[in-house]
Amino acid sequence: MTRRELDAAGITDPELRADYAHCRQLNARHGKTYFLATRLLPIERRSAVHALYGFARWADDIVDDLHSPAPPEERDRALTGLQRQLVTALHDGRSTEPVVRALAHTARTHDIDAGLFTDFMHAMHSDLHITRYATYDDLRGYMHGSAAVIGLQMLPVLGTVAPREEAAPHAAALGVAFQLSNFIRDVGEDLDRGRVYLPEDLLAAHDVDRDLLLWSRRTGRTDPRIREALIAACALNREVYREAEPGIDLLDPRARPCIRTAFTLYGGILDAIADDDHRVLHRRAVVPRRRRAAVALGGLAAIVGARLRNRPTRPGGADDVPVAAGVRGSR
Repeated sequence: MTRRELDAAGITDPELRADYAHCRQLNARHGKTYFLATRLLPIERRSAVHALYGFARWADDIVDDLHSPAPPEERDRALTGLQRQLVTALHDGRSTEPVVRALAHTARTHDIDAGLFTDFMHAMHSDLHITRYATYDDLRGYMHGSAAVIGLQMLPVLGTVAPREEAAPHAAALGVAFQLSNFIRDVGEDLDRGRVYLPEDLLAAHDVDRDLLLWSRRTGRTDPRIREALIAACALNREVYREAEPGIDLLDPRARPCIRTAFTLYGGILDAIADDDHRVLHRRAVVPRRRRAAVALGGLAAIVGARLRNRPTRPGGADDVPVAAGVRGSR
């Protein structure tokens, strides 16, 4: 399938093809929900999405690898080195890192604003030094670089039926919504890294602080105040999903099933958290595999429907048979 994706995207250079294949492997290994949704994209657009994901994952692993003994100063130097390679690659395409070469090629091909990558790297650097956010506004400032810019990077790849500036706020909100779902799901794991992403003002409104979260994580015991704070966080997250949803209809119709699927699956994380009575400090909430498969099949049906609605007409009025290769490749 990698070969077909690369051929469809017009990527012919052998080294560059290997770079993109590496990014695809990172997506398949680490971003199961994201990868599943990406399979619903038109085949010629998937490689670019893999490149965007692969670079973001590479930077995130430098920051968050729990198995690495590297101190923050060493991780900061590694991020700085990665950023320098990115700047060079965006200028002339050269880098020693496969994910950087693929990202630079994607950025040039789709004319993605380089400032979005600068903002992303700034957010990654801040993760090495900032472990708390006093208010939701503070957290949104961080998430501009860590999540909103990912949505904005995706827009040129996905395409829109409206001016890009009209779709941009919704795309940014969708990136934030996805990340908030991850933050709520991963409260316990982030505590192990020394971080609390949930805003302190939201927690304090329910008489929760870091010490109480640590106590619950350490003992495995629950507290109704933590549950209420997490319910409030989920409600806030759902508001951001509502802010993002109108943007899906502003996308190229061929890209909508992918993003609708991701929207549904990531929103399903909140449902899984509620179904587990918000015990995210003790175990990871997971969208059931059967549910993921059902949503993906819904996305596939949407693709088929879009093809049937938009298929060309032969002279004399006979409908052409839609090409199914891209649909089969999405399974």
